[in-house]
Amino acid sequence: MKFNKQFFLGLIFFTLFGVGLIAPFTFLPLPESTQTEQIIEQKTTKSPKKVIKKVEQPLHDVNLPNFAKIRDVKEKKRKFFAFIKPAVMAENKKILAKRVEVERLIEQLTLEQPFSVEDEALVAKLITQYKVSKKFSLLKQLYELQLKVDVIPQALVLVQAANESAWGTSRFARIGLNFFGVWCYSEGCGMVPNSRNSGAAHEVAAYSSVKQGVERYLHNINTHRAYNVFRLIRGQLREQNQHLAPEILATGLTAYSERGADYVLELTEMIRHNRPYFNLTNK
Repeated sequence: MKFNKQFFLGLIFFTLFGVGLIAPFTFLPLPESTQTEQIIEQKTTKSPKKVIKKVEQPLHDVNLPNFAKIRDVKEKKRKFFAFIKPAVMAENKKILAKRVEVERLIEQLTLEQPFSVEDEALVAKLITQYKVSKKFSLLKQLYELQLKVDVIPQALVLVQAANESAWGTSRFARIGLNFFGVWCYSEGCGMVPNSRNSGAAHEVAAYSSVKQGVERYLHNINTHRAYNVFRLIRGQLREQNQHLAPEILATGLTAYSERGADYVLELTEMIRHNRPYFNLTNK
């Protein structure tokens, strides 16, 4: 709105003039009966009870750093990334090992080599774990697995953790080790959001370890239909033998937040600004 000086001065004059008209009536003496009633009310009114706020206890046994007390921004970033990074590296390593097996099976099927009993059991386990339709042909199942069983760039995981948990200071991070804002839908599965809408049944998941929280987050990105675009982008980068650039993959995460494109822009900015910290987190 453009500032209008005359309108502003007029508004001040009207306010002062209005107060001048109203104020005299506010100081008229009360009738005697009203005064008596007011005195009685003052004597009989009880002072409000002091509300003691209950401290919410952590749902885990992890010795979580108090990131809120770290005032130096650079130090906070280093410590936060160092805290999350080992779990991200470990889980991506596990996923990569599964991916190697999927690619082996694709090659084996392409060469018309028979599967062993162990191979068939592995396929059955993976299609269940990664939510691939059993109605698909075996080759299509393996290609679906190839899209889903893949790593997520460490830089993208780290900045999402920082963004979703306010650098480890959010209630969900502190109480439930949920650094990614992942929801769950069974009663008692996590923490009830204070701002949850009436009638809503979701909770924010709680985990017993950072490892478990990272594992569930990665699995969610790799399996939920909301992130089909993310997986297609990653698959295209793989086909073209391109680096899994976190800035490019972030564009597939518009469904992660109600903010959509603005959320993606924020993530890409965070990746750019925090790049110097990604390889220094063990120092």
